[in-house]
Amino acid sequence: MSHWQGAATWRLQLLFGWLNFVLVVPSIYLMLGLPLVMREHGWSGTDIGLFQLAGLPAVFKFLLALPVQRYRSARSHYRMWALVLCALLAALLVLVSQQAISASRWYLFGLAFACAGLATWADIPVNALAIKLLAPAQQIRAGSIRSAALFLGAIVGAGVMLLVQNRWGWQAPFLLMAVGLLLTLVPLALLREEEARGAEIEPVKPVMADWAGYFRQHGARIWTLVLLSSFPFVGAAWLYLKPLLLDLGMGASNVALVAGIGGGVVGALASLLGGAVVRRIGPGRAIPLFMLWALFALLAMTAALGLQAGMGWLLASAFLLATAMGAVSSLVFALMMFYSREHRQAADYGLQASLFVITRMTVPIAAGVLLDRSGYVGMLAGLSLAMCVVCSVALASRRSILQATDGRLHR
Repeated sequence: MSHWQGAATWRLQLLFGWLNFVLVVPSIYLMLGLPLVMREHGWSGTDIGLFQLAGLPAVFKFLLALPVQRYRSARSHYRMWALVLCALLAALLVLVSQQAISASRWYLFGLAFACAGLATWADIPVNALAIKLLAPAQQIRAGSIRSAALFLGAIVGAGVMLLVQNRWGWQAPFLLMAVGLLLTLVPLALLREEEARGAEIEPVKPVMADWAGYFRQHGARIWTLVLLSSFPFVGAAWLYLKPLLLDLGMGASNVALVAGIGGGVVGALASLLGGAVVRRIGPGRAIPLFMLWALFALLAMTAALGLQAGMGWLLASAFLLATAMGAVSSLVFALMMFYSREHRQAADYGLQASLFVITRMTVPIAAGVLLDRSGYVGMLAGLSLAMCVVCSVALASRRSILQATDGRLHR
């Protein structure tokens, strides 16, 4: 690769990383940051809980991907979808900023639902465009950059934006997030997107036939099992880390510092390091390695809590868990790109993203039930046991994914 080509590739990577960052910050602020503001203004726990339903559009990415895939042209296909949806999301954030927390709660819910829907929808052409423009070897780096962007987005959305709101009021976070989106429109508009030379636009297929084609790819079925199971168990453990630390007597500000900022930074760095490891040894070999690391992190946290080893050991195991989350998510995002077929990037990516979200949302519910019945140690032990099963699936998938991905990497 020439110096000019390398610089151009890095510009693409940074653009897609920034796009993923500015798209995730509004959703995290609305779902995780805004409830604190709502509580301060007298919203009940039920009101805040129901408000979380605004995040439901993420479950239906597979449906939102269909118009993106079907209404297309030979040029500027995904780019135009990304431009329009990002511009609409920015406009909607400006509209939300003109309201107030004292406005009708149903009206605010509707605006939040629309914001979450547009952010979810825009994510599809953005990542489909990345899959289309980046070579397979670069898609691994894109997966790690995307994972790091999501961790940083969590820090900004659930932390920094709350500080902005406290300092400058209700409007400031929404206007700032809108500006971040608008900054992406010019570089997006300047991107060149074309089909491969001599390639024809494939005819539109029936929806079920399109999804069946995804599962007919070599190793796709076993990969889908890995996709469904690789992240949610470590993710559930991380979700309940904040209540655990609070119950052990740690102050709320220290919990936010450790589990919010500290964990986010560690996860972002682990994402980048994990991507480097995947590029070096290949996705097929990395899958069992990363799943075993996640199992080790869960077992370490279970042991630190069960043996009452002290807060220092518990925090060390928590940061270990953050490294596992970063590494696993970078691997998952990279392989989602690998298993998105040419001419079907949006449909395949949307299907995989929906499957990923479904288990990420449902496993914490089961973990919460386990927590109520057997306490934190029982919950962590259950998550560790489930992760043992995931490790066996990862080992079983190694050969198929190795054959499916290594060929593309060495073309």
